[in-house]
Amino acid sequence: MNELFNVEKKLIIVTGGYGVLGSSIAKYMASQGAIVIIIGRSEEKASAILKEIKNNGNVAEFYASDVLDIESLKKCKENILSAHGKIDVLINVAGGNVSGATLTSDQNFFDMKLSDWDKVTALNINGTIYPSYLFGEVMAKEKKGSIINISSMAAMSALTRVPGYSASKAAISNFTQWLAAEMALKFGDGLRVNAIAPGFFIGEQNRDILLNPDGSLTERSQKVIAKTPMRRFGNITELNGAVQFLCSDASSFVTGTIIPIDGGFSSFSGV
Repeated sequence: MNELFNVEKKLIIVTGGYGVLGSSIAKYMASQGAIVIIIGRSEEKASAILKEIKNNGNVAEFYASDVLDIESLKKCKENILSAHGKIDVLINVAGGNVSGATLTSDQNFFDMKLSDWDKVTALNINGTIYPSYLFGEVMAKEKKGSIINISSMAAMSALTRVPGYSASKAAISNFTQWLAAEMALKFGDGLRVNAIAPGFFIGEQNRDILLNPDGSLTERSQKVIAKTPMRRFGNITELNGAVQFLCSDASSFVTGTIIPIDGGFSSFSGV
């Protein structure tokens, strides 16, 4: 393994580590020799991921916590430090959209329930800020660590039908840059904060909006592919290389960046 990209023995926390994106990252980082800590609310959902990682001879643990519950996160932090004595990397994957906050093609902004807006913005914004606040403090004391957030194409250019998701992911991009400066200026150059901005990947949260029941592309999907120079959706595993780069010493002078992983979507005007 190239030593620059080495993450062996690094303690890497992955919130939402049993979802589609989180589990892919968790399994990959464990395969690279990291000690992976999955944080989420459901031990049952995490168990299959933990079993797969351990069956491959790698190391992973689960700690039950809700990323929107400060007290449970504090307890989680204490337990991790008691067991391992350090936190090297925090990957804030927990987040996503809420079904009620996605407008159907015949709905408009005023049909959206504000309670769904509150859910999706809290999940994405506070679901990233709360873990960063608690686990980032550990890194600040050590003057070393990496925080990786999940932004989105919706942060770069507003997407129709997902107002809450778009607004909250834009906030994550801004917060990533703000926290990167805060950490470096006040705690030194060993602390880095970055984000990846995934393009379009088909998962459980967006399957119905991107695929018809027969598996063919919806009208929305056809528009996405038309604006993607690579002319395809991404494979979730194609995020892992960038994440490893940001976890490792290879990115030691990289902070405050939002890296698009999108097949060229964000750089293409469509013409």
